[in-house]
Amino acid sequence: MRALTVDVKESAGRILCCTIFRPGGRKLLAKGHVISEEDIRLLSTEGMDQVWVTELEEGEVGEDAAVMKVASEMGCGCVEIRPAAGGRANLIATEDCCLLIDDELLRQINCTSSVVIATALNFSFATAGTRLASVKSAPFAVASAQLDAILSILKERGPILQARPIRQPTLGVLYSDPVQGERARQLFEPAVKQRLEKYRVGQSFALTTTEDEPLVTRSLHHLLRSKPTAILIASTTSPAGPEDVIGRAMARVDCHIERFLAPVEPGNLLLLGYREDTPVISAPGCFRSAKQNVVDLVLPPMLSRYRLSGWELATLGHGGLLG
Repeated sequence: MRALTVDVKESAGRILCCTIFRPGGRKLLAKGHVISEEDIRLLSTEGMDQVWVTELEEGEVGEDAAVMKVASEMGCGCVEIRPAAGGRANLIATEDCCLLIDDELLRQINCTSSVVIATALNFSFATAGTRLASVKSAPFAVASAQLDAILSILKERGPILQARPIRQPTLGVLYSDPVQGERARQLFEPAVKQRLEKYRVGQSFALTTTEDEPLVTRSLHHLLRSKPTAILIASTTSPAGPEDVIGRAMARVDCHIERFLAPVEPGNLLLLGYREDTPVISAPGCFRSAKQNVVDLVLPPMLSRYRLSGWELATLGHGGLLG
């Protein structure tokens, strides 16, 4: 890439090296802008005879073309790509979704000297129209060899970003208490509804039970028959692990226990199991208020029907101190 001064009348299709301002300080054309015939007329009207521009040299790709190519390879799912000023491209959610990020691949791409990518957090919930990621190029141009290397990595390793749509999820809630299940509902239901409204999902099915193993088992069977996207168990007591009443009842309905204990505060005592593809979550104490806790970290991927593994739960420790 080389910079040179050219006659305004010969500047069509060239890239501005610096921002042009009107005498009063108002921006006329931004740095990196590709000059059009209309721009030439505007500059002439403003009394400008020459402009400082850049020219791409052999083996270079313009910044706008480079970021669009990277953006088209780095994401999948319910996203659209929108070019932005200054050698940027934004990935925008086209519907409510959960964001999945390949953090290792993101770091690898960001170690290059020509293109950088910023994303929202892994497992985060996004509404339609939200910006999920932004791709930024080095000013004006990228070496073709560097761009080809980035695109080759993305094609080999797969996308950095997946936007998994959340489409009409149904949720089962089981309120449990050692003495009276209705007490648990009265304590937890307002906060549960407030949390679910944040993710635009209603409490589709709800039951109450006392914390007796056969009764909890029967209630879980009822909820599972409705085939919900996920089941939340809102218990007034804290489990000692998979061997407590809740854990044993989960085992009796053939739940595979994926993980007990999460490196998240609040929410250490998370118990996650799966009955076939249906996640069942017990997180005692986390349903008492709508303040952020482990449920907010695991619910978006589950609503998008992504199977969260015990290994992925373990990675939540980095940033898991929520308050």
